Amino acid sequence: MAENVTETTGENQPGPEEQWQEKPPASRSRSYLREHPAVKWGVLIGGIVLLVALIVVWRYYAVRESTDDAQIDGHITPISARVSGTVISVNYRDNQFVDEGAVLVQFDPKDYEVAIQHAEADLADAKATAVAAGTNIPITHTSTSNQLQNALAARNAAQKQVEAALAREREAEANNVKVSKDLERMSELVQRDEISRQQYDSAVASDQSMKATVDAARASVAAAQAQVAQAEAMVRTAETAPQQVAVIRARAGSAEALVQRAEASLEQARLNLQYATVRAPGAGIVSKRSAEVGQVVQAGQPLAALVLVQDIYVTANFKETQLKNMRPGQEATIHVDAYDRDLKGHVDSIGGATGARFSLLPPENATGNYVKVVQRIPVKMVFDAGQDPHHLLRPGMSVVPTVITK
Repeated sequence: MAENVTETTGENQPGPEEQWQEKPPASRSRSYLREHPAVKWGVLIGGIVLLVALIVVWRYYAVRESTDDAQIDGHITPISARVSGTVISVNYRDNQFVDEGAVLVQFDPKDYEVAIQHAEADLADAKATAVAAGTNIPITHTSTSNQLQNALAARNAAQKQVEAALAREREAEANNVKVSKDLERMSELVQRDEISRQQYDSAVASDQSMKATVDAARASVAAAQAQVAQAEAMVRTAETAPQQVAVIRARAGSAEALVQRAEASLEQARLNLQYATVRAPGAGIVSKRSAEVGQVVQAGQPLAALVLVQDIYVTANFKETQLKNMRPGQEATIHVDAYDRDLKGHVDSIGGATGARFSLLPPENATGNYVKVVQRIPVKMVFDAGQDPHHLLRPGMSVVPTVITK
């Protein structure tokens, strides 16, 4: 009986593999975690670490905007001749670094030195003319004043002479009337032989003489009146003294203007002599050499191009969707592809329009086939000082800027 029970029990109990296969997956996991509690805590801690890492990464990139559509820019100054001349020396090589004020090209200065001497002679002549014109002002003022006084005196004298001549004329006419009356009476007496013929002839001679005296007196009156008219003309001429002085002053002013013009011509000649020496307007790298010794250069002809390495900056074309939180002054990290280096900088300014608007042919969106495209806006960034002491950065290099927006 006991044996039967034992056998029956042995037949009904499953083996180890059958027992494992019959358990569900959840039960197996729980049993595994119960048997290995370190794995449970490891998974929990790993999940927490992964979540924290994801949050940190999200917060890191959420406040950073980056683009690879960026390059280094700079001011490239064209060096041109301001005067014409013959090149006698070229003091730079292509891609050479030069300091501000360094002599790049020297023209033959002889022509401009001669021009300075000519301008100095013209200036001396203009100054002498101005001095003479200025000296004539008081002389003319004094002489015209004296002329007016003399003319007034001459007119008064002429008027007195007219009065005296008129008095003599009246006297002569009165005497003539008396002599004529006497002649008439003697004519009657001579006919009656009451007087001698000699007395009568003497009366006739006196009458003719008196008539001549009247004529002479009248001529004297006319001459005196002519002198009065002449004196009146002299007075009118002398009364133009202020106008004559004004004319002399105007001539003096014109002479002073000629002096100023001569001084300006001299200054221009000196400037042209300075322009015969072409200097670098700033520190930078000289490229595109086009001047040679012996070459005749015309004003405005390009001689070289100067890259001002002291003013290098970055132009980054960010998408318009990246500018929501971007502001001038924000810090930036600029990765330079050429040197595989990261440099510090900051946002200087944001462009006033998209790059498409600054293009030669701006797009016309007022059409029926418009497709919305995310635009890019240029953002200017400047490097912090002291990061490029050897001036290795060049305009046109590719960079990848990253702006910290918060």
